Amino acid sequence: MSQNSRPVYLKLRDIISAAIIDGTYPEGAMLPSVRAFAAEQGANPLTVAKAYQQFQLDGLVDVQRGVGMTVAAGARDRLRMAERRIFIEQEWPEIRARMSRLGISATDFLAENLG
Repeated sequence: MSQNSRPVYLKLRDIISAAIIDGTYPEGAMLPSVRAFAAEQGANPLTVAKAYQQFQLDGLVDVQRGVGMTVAAGARDRLRMAERRIFIEQEWPEIRARMSRLGISATDFLAENLG
């Protein structure tokens, strides 16, 4: 499924996941409120709530009634491992196939881009 055809709530979830992984929202940090994040992203609050609900179901956030959601302990590591698995199982085979079609070896690519 291409990035453009993914449901909006999954795209929003990806944005929050990336922010947790890169440390923008470290463990224990408050996530933006549903309304604030919806306004920031130009999204419907119900769509944001659906993305946040998935984080809750996955145990990646702790909910404090009347306060908001905080990033759960271990969320960063769990998200990073999940993203690595997706990259290795889904994205890398497509990249490797495209490199092969274009006649780019991994050795040549690394030499040209790291050297």
